[in-house]
Amino acid sequence: MKKLLAAAIAVPMALCLAGTATADPSIDNIIASGKLRCGVQLDYPPAGFRNEQNEPEGYDVAYCKDMAAALGVEAEIVETPSAERIPALQSNRIDVLIASTSITPARALSVAFSQPYVNYINVVLTRDDTNITSFDEMKGRAIGGVTGTTTEKDLKSAFDQWADPAGSYTGYGSEAESYLALSQGKIDGLIVGNAAAAALIQSGQFTNLKVAGDAPTPPDLAGIAVRKADQDLLQFVRTFVWSQVTSGRYAELYGLYFGAGEPPALAAPMVEY
Repeated sequence: MKKLLAAAIAVPMALCLAGTATADPSIDNIIASGKLRCGVQLDYPPAGFRNEQNEPEGYDVAYCKDMAAALGVEAEIVETPSAERIPALQSNRIDVLIASTSITPARALSVAFSQPYVNYINVVLTRDDTNITSFDEMKGRAIGGVTGTTTEKDLKSAFDQWADPAGSYTGYGSEAESYLALSQGKIDGLIVGNAAAAALIQSGQFTNLKVAGDAPTPPDLAGIAVRKADQDLLQFVRTFVWSQVTSGRYAELYGLYFGAGEPPALAAPMVEY
């Protein structure tokens, strides 16, 4: 009986220990692999784009490289369009999502967010020939956005409230598709981050586009996301974001990619994330 009892206790203990041994923390796996795989949108300047040498560039790219350096590994930029951001993380194609992803309760059901690392203010983007000069003038017009984004949610909410039969809404799979549709006259307006709009116009790719005022949406605070089970990595990311701000690196990168001036606060009024 003593032998049977000992065996009965030993088996579950062995299984428990085996499970612990195989469930290595994600941060250890990243360090062991020697690389940090970052999901980044490369059609969302100045956060992510390709430079003249066709190499990844931008605020999010630089942030990934800084994080990789802090871990003592190489940065691997994985191009991740807007609609694929959460799935890429859940399917383990990337280790961390640094892709201007707005923090929302719905997304937090699927992934774990750090505190905000960048803050966007949304503006109306339209063409020179639309005569649109403000957000409200998009009522009754053909408008669009990128499927699954916070800006699409805000714009569709307004579109539904307008309930104008003359208007129409089209969703697109990527930022690049929405810009092209606007430039070609398939839609007349959309809303995007102020920095992205400025960078797009300055790039010379779409010479007929212009900004037509601010959109009446709250500040768009974006966080870095990891898989929900990767709590060790999440704690590192939180500490890293804090270090970027306190060291002055956040202000440096913001000035480099978004322009001169005081970088915006990484919090909403009366809320500490």
